[in-house]
Amino acid sequence: MPMTPRTVLDLKCFVPARDLSLSRRFYLELGFTENWGNDEVCEFELGAFRFLLQNFYVKQHAENFMLQLMVENADEWWERIETLGLAETYHLYMVKPPTLQPWGLRVLYLTDPTGVLWHIADRPA
Repeated sequence: MPMTPRTVLDLKCFVPARDLSLSRRFYLELGFTENWGNDEVCEFELGAFRFLLQNFYVKQHAENFMLQLMVENADEWWERIETLGLAETYHLYMVKPPTLQPWGLRVLYLTDPTGVLWHIADRPA
């Protein structure tokens, strides 16, 4: 039986963007750092975690794409989102404050300008 590869150097998802420049501005304002980019794809980073934002849009795909970001304090993220007025600036259709969910996490729901849904979550004390 062949051996299963065990060394993984990186794992990133490709997040769709209907308007790449608008989405870039959104993620920078949210607090991510752009490491590199061109007109087709760019890499965003927060701490040790990264994703690729791509100039690609299919409505059904984008509106069913979800990411979970585990943080120490979802309330701090909510405060940043509210203070910056991200919902109004980017016309986001879902922006909900952290709420305890039945599965035990407090989740802040936030869509990006393309419709990608982020679950920004923490564990209650």
